[in-house]
Amino acid sequence: MQHFGYWDTVIIIAMVIIYIAFTSWLTFKSRSKTSSEFMVGGRAMPAVVVGILLMSEFIGAKSTIGASQGAFESGMAASWSVLSAAVGFPLFGFFLAKKLYNSGEYTISGAISKRYGKSTQLVVSLIMIYALLLVNVGNYVSGAAAIATVLKVDLPLAAFVIAIVSTFYFAFGGLKSVAYVSVLHSTIKYIGVFILLGFALYMTKGITPMVQALPPSYFTWDGKIGTSTIVAYFIGNIGAIFSTQYIIQAISSTKDAKSAQRSTYIAAGLAIPISIALGLIGVAAKYLYPEMKSLYALPVFLQSMNVFVAGFVTVSLVASIFVGVSTVALAISSLVVRDFYAPYFKPTPDQEFRTTRILSVFIGFIPLFFVFFAPGLLHLSFFTRALRLSISIVAMIGFYLPFFGGNRGATLGLLGAAVTTTIWYLLDNPYGIDNMYIALVTPAIVIAIEKLFHWNDGQGTSKINA
Repeated sequence: MQHFGYWDTVIIIAMVIIYIAFTSWLTFKSRSKTSSEFMVGGRAMPAVVVGILLMSEFIGAKSTIGASQGAFESGMAASWSVLSAAVGFPLFGFFLAKKLYNSGEYTISGAISKRYGKSTQLVVSLIMIYALLLVNVGNYVSGAAAIATVLKVDLPLAAFVIAIVSTFYFAFGGLKSVAYVSVLHSTIKYIGVFILLGFALYMTKGITPMVQALPPSYFTWDGKIGTSTIVAYFIGNIGAIFSTQYIIQAISSTKDAKSAQRSTYIAAGLAIPISIALGLIGVAAKYLYPEMKSLYALPVFLQSMNVFVAGFVTVSLVASIFVGVSTVALAISSLVVRDFYAPYFKPTPDQEFRTTRILSVFIGFIPLFFVFFAPGLLHLSFFTRALRLSISIVAMIGFYLPFFGGNRGATLGLLGAAVTTTIWYLLDNPYGIDNMYIALVTPAIVIAIEKLFHWNDGQGTSKINA
């Protein structure tokens, strides 16, 4: 493996700085000027723009680096961690996109509150904020690893740069700006991943040498991961897509319910090729550098490229990092303002707009405090999806089984799921049972018990528009 010299590093840094400067200018030009534009893009975003945003924010830096890391450790089966999103998006579009859009809400907690009431809304909001903060911890770790590898800087400095730039993007631009700038980010990211794949296969002389040299499990459908974990990938991705705040917020920015649904199909189509590419990159890294730390399975190839090609790919990774961090942090800000600040302080639209931007700055930097305690990225990624899965279960029960359970059962089910799923994750999934399954069954069990013993408090009887 080659290493960049001093001037190579200077060239790459210059390319990254120019890209950041250009996209910052775009952010300024397309910045949100009202609270509506900041939160939901004025409800005028084209379906294709939202579809690209959905794909990019769900398959951000953490999933990009994490999928290759997982393939390095366990084989091509790790591609299911991203490929399963291609199933989740159409299901979400078919079952929930129109219902959520027609609810008039742009937060998952607000939509659920129409069925269950205020206490459930606040619990949903808190669980989502908890999960999304962990998502951004993973985004910071993966992004810092990619930047540190090429720019030869320490992980803390790389993470700090990510925090500064991405916070500017979303705190200043809002959803309107983030969505349009993300089209550029996503295009460059997509091209960059396939450049990496082409270079990796050139170095390995194709797929055949890898098949011959690596354990057979690296090229089976379930690899070292196993059926149970792959099923958990599907459950986790589908559940997360059905409930994650930034997904709900993105589809709420389209001009109508049909456009919201169409955007999910576009996202699914974009997710398929990139998932396979990420798996092949990780396997190639294992073949070429078997003793390397798995976290660097994707960025390791940058060191052997022509400096200008490496610079472009580095820019693509930087783009992936910024769009992922920005959309997640924007979603957290929306929940804090919508569910906690606005109801209690009752601000004017201008006051709400200013406060949202101020809160966004703090939200952008909070994950830095936890970056160095993050475990394996793919495991962390699916733990956060498990937390969001519990919200999906409650939402689906509320939308399709409105006679089943009530406010108290939903609230207790969500709280129980958050606690049991976290404990199961920290215990490293005892008995081989993934924490995803704990998140899947806990809310339903608690709601069933509440219904069985007639503890329903009678709240949450209103309907969400179909």
